[in-house]
Amino acid sequence: MTSLQNAAATGGSTTLPSSASDPATGGFTELGLPAGLVAALAPQGITTPTPIQAATLPDSLTGRDVLGRGRTGSGKSYAFLLPLAARLDGGRPAAARRPRSLVLAPTRELALQLAESFEPLGAHTGLSSLTIFGGVGQNPQVKALQRGVDVLMACPGRLLDLMGQGHVDLSGVEVLIIDEADHMADMGFLPMVRKILDKVPASAQKMLFSATLDDGVGVLVKKYLKDPVVHEADSAVSPVSRMDHHVVAVDGDAKLTTLANLCAAPGRTIVFTRTKYGAKKAAKQLRQRGVAALELHGNLSQNARTRNLDAFHNGTAGTLVATDIAARGIHVDDVALVIHSDPPTEHKAYLHRSGRTARAGQAGTVITLAGHDQRNEVRTLMRAAKITPTIHADGASEPLLDQLAPGPRTFLEQAELEKLLAVSTPAAQNGQDAQNGAGNGGGNGGRGQSGGQRSAGSRGGRGRGGQGGRNAGNDAGRGRGGQSSGQRSGQGNTASAGGGAQGHARRDAASQHQSGQGSRGAGRPGNRRAGSAAGAPSSGGRVYTSETGRSGHYVEGAGSREGSGERSGGRSRGNRNRRRSSGAARG
Repeated sequence: MTSLQNAAATGGSTTLPSSASDPATGGFTELGLPAGLVAALAPQGITTPTPIQAATLPDSLTGRDVLGRGRTGSGKSYAFLLPLAARLDGGRPAAARRPRSLVLAPTRELALQLAESFEPLGAHTGLSSLTIFGGVGQNPQVKALQRGVDVLMACPGRLLDLMGQGHVDLSGVEVLIIDEADHMADMGFLPMVRKILDKVPASAQKMLFSATLDDGVGVLVKKYLKDPVVHEADSAVSPVSRMDHHVVAVDGDAKLTTLANLCAAPGRTIVFTRTKYGAKKAAKQLRQRGVAALELHGNLSQNARTRNLDAFHNGTAGTLVATDIAARGIHVDDVALVIHSDPPTEHKAYLHRSGRTARAGQAGTVITLAGHDQRNEVRTLMRAAKITPTIHADGASEPLLDQLAPGPRTFLEQAELEKLLAVSTPAAQNGQDAQNGAGNGGGNGGRGQSGGQRSAGSRGGRGRGGQGGRNAGNDAGRGRGGQSSGQRSGQGNTASAGGGAQGHARRDAASQHQSGQGSRGAGRPGNRRAGSAAGAPSSGGRVYTSETGRSGHYVEGAGSREGSGERSGGRSRGNRNRRRSSGAARG
């Protein structure tokens, strides 16, 4: 018996094996779900409960604390969203800053997808919902909280920030839900989750759901749950009859060649790497070989992450290269192939990655690319995951790759690929004249122009207005003489934060601006705050591989990038062609 089972046993809970969790033959109504919510699900094509839903709904609808384990794609989201809507419907109105319920998710993408899943339920019940996460301005979130929110879906970091500022009070929470509970209980998340749960009333119903429930979750169970019932239905270790696992031995350059071949096959493919840098590099290498690939990792701005994920959803990009944490937010039912370009370090990550395919009863293939020096590591990984893969020790021959990913390969010319994805090219580096193409890639248009020129390493006009439209009519530039091209109209004056110098924001459509590519964050109303990532402009519908398309590294939460000759701090002062920075070196 594990510590999790011990924790549940001390609370008087019971555990149901997946074999005891067959869907109810009568549907949702027989499980106790209100008829109105059942009708709200019908247009989504959801008429029969999945095993995890059938197992947990009778208990969750009565208000019991629940731990639910079901593999990725098993319907866990509605297993807790349905009882959430049923229990809040018809209750007291939400008070300002005091949400009635809280749903915690580890990633922005997952929080947004949960909000999307809740929309039909909210439309039927009239319950309001709000999603909060970092990487964007907080003012719209704060204003929504002041109006009152029934269902708050949040990532821990931004939620704690708003709590610390007094914008969120969790004393009125009636239902608390933690999705991907095992990941939320891991390392860096656990202290934040504890701080949040300490502010939730002990009387609130608490539900924890994940593909795996291990000892880390047991820490939360012991302290915060009361008499929890554990349901394991179609869990992560349950066999998926239509998911095939393969290990292909490849080394050196053969790995990239194999990866490109597989990704060029028909259907959607998700490639996983261990690091954000690895995801960025692999996506770039695949595009260089003619594969329509985009990346998804934590160093992208929220706008870039959303655009890249949307491009993968709608089929514009057939391949998505992602990191482990980003995998928690990917919900696409027709992913044909998952490739572990870098084998994960532990089996839970392998299960979560692999769960992106073979969803909703569809077939799927999982391929692990492993060097000869990784054989023992991969063997141990598969044993822990209780997977018996097919081993291809002789390498990746063309007949083998055709068998693993059938169909003709499609490789695009670079011009066609760039037109399809609208992938930005790197902007001019330090010491180069950025006059011709100041808006390069859509993310650098508002970086500042001084009389039509940019001095080496300077960031003229990189100020409050030029980074997200803080002022509706004027752009506030930090530099005394800095000119911001952040205004869409190209008219008006820049208000100097350091002095009284003013100048006209110049817009030369022929040499300084590319169509549809304005200042950083142009077109996004609201405030541009430190740590937020405005990304590229919304006009033009472009997809970018990084926040600005430059070759530097974006530091999430810092509001700046490292490298590329840019400074990360200090208020710049100087004349029109010169910038000085206190506490920061020149680029």
